[in-house]
Amino acid sequence: MRRAAVAIAAGAMAVSLAACGSAKESGDKADSTGSAKKGDDIKVGLLLPENATARYEKFDRVLIEKKVKELTNGKGEVVYANAKQDASTQNQQVDTMVTNKVDVLIVDAVDSKAIAGSVKKAKDAGIPVVAYDRLAEGPIDAYTSFDNVTVGKTQGEALLKALGDKAKDGQIVMMNGSSTDPNAAQFKQGAHSVLDGKVKIGREYDTKEWKPENANSNMEGAISALGKDKIVGVYSANDGMAGGIITALKAAGIADIPVTGQDAELAGVQRIVTGEQYMSVYKPYPQEADVAAEMAVALAQGKSLDSIAKDKVDSPTTKAVPSVLVPVVSLTKDNIKDTVIKDGIYTVNEICAGKYKAACDKIGLE
Repeated sequence: MRRAAVAIAAGAMAVSLAACGSAKESGDKADSTGSAKKGDDIKVGLLLPENATARYEKFDRVLIEKKVKELTNGKGEVVYANAKQDASTQNQQVDTMVTNKVDVLIVDAVDSKAIAGSVKKAKDAGIPVVAYDRLAEGPIDAYTSFDNVTVGKTQGEALLKALGDKAKDGQIVMMNGSSTDPNAAQFKQGAHSVLDGKVKIGREYDTKEWKPENANSNMEGAISALGKDKIVGVYSANDGMAGGIITALKAAGIADIPVTGQDAELAGVQRIVTGEQYMSVYKPYPQEADVAAEMAVALAQGKSLDSIAKDKVDSPTTKAVPSVLVPVVSLTKDNIKDTVIKDGIYTVNEICAGKYKAACDKIGLE
């Protein structure tokens, strides 16, 4: 999964996330020893946050289920639930998993703070919890994600590169993710560390629930406030929102300005091929999903995480959580072949279907 020219060393990435420590005593750590020892016949609860973003159903769920089966000789069971962007629903789903006595939970939190009580409830019931992709609060036992500050830096650096001299003259719009998602705050932090002082930020939004339609409305407001001739680029925290942003730009007659993204969704990659979107951040989901499954199976079987998790991350409530941080890649039209195609995420035929064939041919993607 790692590309030597573009991947970021995992060791370097541990620093930024480890900075957000808590005031708890250093001895008050997540327990990485797992529950009572079990064999391969385990039940893994998997809770994902929403299904509007393509990755969760297409990649994360499928990959985790496959890896759990592989690690348990086909005997392990994954019990799945999707919260559809509702924190209360996800808390109820945790309660159900606890009642049904799963052996371990993998939780990608809708709201990192709101999930804390449910994480404690699971822990009190003897069920270890792996925080997946987002750093959930509460007594979690393990965590795997990407270095989210580095994701924001990668987006910001790409945007500045695309802007060139235009960065001095115009303004950009920043479309951040949901304020309830701790990852969104870290993406924003990383982006600001690169963009501040280099380009004027005309308008900035935290986009409710990451929804493309909310990003679209925000972008319409930014265009109205700033004027369409003053905007030279858009920082978008993910591909779904980039789609809504680009729709608003087109409606206003704005073309040929760089827009960032994240997740390497198929629609985002296709927009990169056509030039409507400048870049996305490719996050190797297979690696992240495999790590989450390895952590969950080890915890359910009462094994140590020492051989899996080499890093430690502090959440606002728990110190030194055993963690694995996966490298990310800046995806542009120049490295589509070496990333999502080479890794088997998409085929050329999927990307270049129908109206996208001519654009693919133009950039040599055939």
